[in-house]
Amino acid sequence: MDSIRFVDECTVFVRGGAGGNGSVSFRREAHVPRGGPDGGDGGRGGHVIVVADANVSSLLDVHRSPHLRGGNGGHGAGMARTGATGQDRIVAVPVGTIVKSPDTARVLADLTVAGQQYVAAAGGRGGRGNLAFTNRHRRVPTFAERGEKTGDTPLRLELKLIADVGLIGFPSAGKSSLVSRLSSATPRIAAWPFTTLTPHLGVMRGGNRPTGEPIDVVLADVPGLIEGASQGKGLGLQFLRHVERCHVLLHVLDGAPFEPERDPIRDLDVLRHELAQHDPSMLERPQLIVVNKVDVPDGRAMAELARDELVGRGEEVLEVSAVTGEGLDTLRYRLGELVAAQRDDAAAAAAATAAAVAQADGVAATPDDAGRSDRRGTAAEVVIELAPRGDDFSITHDGEVYVVSGKRIERWVQMLPVEEPQAMRYLQGRLRRAGVERALVAAGARTGDDVDIAGVLFTFDPELADLPADERAAILAAEAEDARREAGDTWRALNVPAATTPDERDDE
Repeated sequence: MDSIRFVDECTVFVRGGAGGNGSVSFRREAHVPRGGPDGGDGGRGGHVIVVADANVSSLLDVHRSPHLRGGNGGHGAGMARTGATGQDRIVAVPVGTIVKSPDTARVLADLTVAGQQYVAAAGGRGGRGNLAFTNRHRRVPTFAERGEKTGDTPLRLELKLIADVGLIGFPSAGKSSLVSRLSSATPRIAAWPFTTLTPHLGVMRGGNRPTGEPIDVVLADVPGLIEGASQGKGLGLQFLRHVERCHVLLHVLDGAPFEPERDPIRDLDVLRHELAQHDPSMLERPQLIVVNKVDVPDGRAMAELARDELVGRGEEVLEVSAVTGEGLDTLRYRLGELVAAQRDDAAAAAAATAAAVAQADGVAATPDDAGRSDRRGTAAEVVIELAPRGDDFSITHDGEVYVVSGKRIERWVQMLPVEEPQAMRYLQGRLRRAGVERALVAAGARTGDDVDIAGVLFTFDPELADLPADERAAILAAEAEDARREAGDTWRALNVPAATTPDERDDE
């Protein structure tokens, strides 16, 4: 049942709440015969916010309910009242969760510290009420914006446990037994060949620093690796992401394996080969080797043989028994030393980076800079480059309709009631100022062509100033000719005698 209680990757669909509609309202007060517009704005829709929570250990909850929605914003009302902001949806995930785009696998957020937040889906904008559209040329606006609608966005969540020491070994090598003896963790342990099905974390005290500060070490136990894991065999490889953040790797070798063809030396070579296939950089970290099950006579003999050869290779080897506790204190303190050294190296590197950044800025580094840099990860200079912003829309032509695509432009059309003449004139002005009209003319659109924006079909009628010079000159010349012809027709109508009536012809 472990696999049902633990989920370390899933796909979710997030959607911010819809914004509230703006209000069309006019003041109605005693002794005020012509009250002006007073429609309020709609409220913003609620965000979907992913938060790293130290009390959450699995993605099981979001796996079971993958559709995450923010609350809708309230509608505006008269007397310039603004609608309520939609309720944010807070999604608690384990510390170490990575948020990715499922299409490009681009990392959007890496939540490595409890309390870190990432706005996975922003709420829609609230529509403006008619009071917001009042100016000296538009004194009585009769339209308001609708609230912005939002759509589902798929996201990929992946959990990488954050631990100091990662235990790696074959199934039934005794990793879970070691974690249970070194810490208060209670992974499932069986008396037959069996492998852990889910990762487990345990915390142990790895001694004290010279200053007396205790060294607490987090252990990560992952499912056992087997030969060929890098080709998809077994479960271990898919869980190796949980030791990617570990400072130290602990290879747990079986001193009394069930299979006669296995031995600690060969097991270590296989484990390192599979690690290299997964991520070669993992082999550059400090590694410690323990041979387990020395409480068994065959296990002790095997451990002695393996120790001599491994020491000859320059490896550090310890012999332990998870059953009797032999060698566990030595292992505990040695892991504490290695982890403390790695933490000191990381703090020194962070301090050096902070000092370099401060020196580049001309500011003296303070002792707290290293701590702040370590908590942030790596201090880095932020460079802001200003560049002219180009068009944020595109135009395509399928032979019959010109399609304008762009989030900002489509939002304008979606939020405005284009059936209202005033709103339509306001939209035309915004599109003209944004350069959409000029871009359509450049793409070949002319008067009478159909233009599709956000599913709404418009008939194109460009301004003369946006047309090419030759076309503009031809249109102006044709209009001048029409004006002269109309003037001549009017002159003739004023100077030609009226036709005689039938009665007048009879008199003649």
